[in-house]
Amino acid sequence: MTDMLPAIADHLADGATSVCRCWRLTRADGRIFAFTDHDVSLAFDDTTFVPTDALSARALEQTTGMSVDNSEAMGALSDKGLSEADILAGRFDGARVEIWRVNWSDPAQRALQFRGRIGEIERSGGAFRAELRGLTEMLNQPQGRLYQRPCRAVLGDGECGVDLSDPAYKAELVLTADPVGTTLEAPALDAAEGWFDNGTLTVLDGAAEGLTRIVRADRVRAEGRGVELWEALPADVGAGTRVRLEAGCDKRAKTCIAKFDNMVNFRGFPFLPAEDWLTAYPRSEDRS
Repeated sequence: MTDMLPAIADHLADGATSVCRCWRLTRADGRIFAFTDHDVSLAFDDTTFVPTDALSARALEQTTGMSVDNSEAMGALSDKGLSEADILAGRFDGARVEIWRVNWSDPAQRALQFRGRIGEIERSGGAFRAELRGLTEMLNQPQGRLYQRPCRAVLGDGECGVDLSDPAYKAELVLTADPVGTTLEAPALDAAEGWFDNGTLTVLDGAAEGLTRIVRADRVRAEGRGVELWEALPADVGAGTRVRLEAGCDKRAKTCIAKFDNMVNFRGFPFLPAEDWLTAYPRSEDRS
């Protein structure tokens, strides 16, 4: 739904208009990028929007019902803020997007046309194409309580209650070699093998600083520790890079008891009958 001030509505109703578009992208790390398709900078809402051809948007599809508002943003990787390296690294994934129609002769006259997040991003020929997902996209996510054997909580969240700041559940270390595919080499650790399976690895410095990946396998080796990720880090990471590992959980009840001593907060149903129970029937040989 468009948030339109009466002043811009009156201006648009006039025969001659002086309007442009302004975009503001806010990444998960808090960094803000603001652009306009006008030929001079505009300032409003505590933000300066700089002229650039780095971003443009197709027509916005907006509804008054519960269907999803969506659009598509396109641009050239020409602005210093929109770098291919950052897009590859996933730094713009899920970034918050706001788009205004603005009277450039009086920026106080403006209409908020779109508010949402960046979805899938495609790159080709020095340019990118990003899907813009409206706020109603979140209504497509499953809601409510799931009845399943595994725990539904996320390790460390409010439902789980495990304190991941406990030194027993994390380790900071320096990589001892350049990655080979998705596998990183690290020094020996006191933690048992597999302690960081399904956990997270966060890069603490270098070109990939702040990037996080899920740990697929954590294995003890003769020369140290091998940490295999589900997907490779998209930025340069090499020997000497500092990383932080956080313990993972496979969401089984016995792991909750043995590893975290947290069964009181287990959010699954470990004794739920298996699917084949639905097709079971009594047999004479089962009588005692």
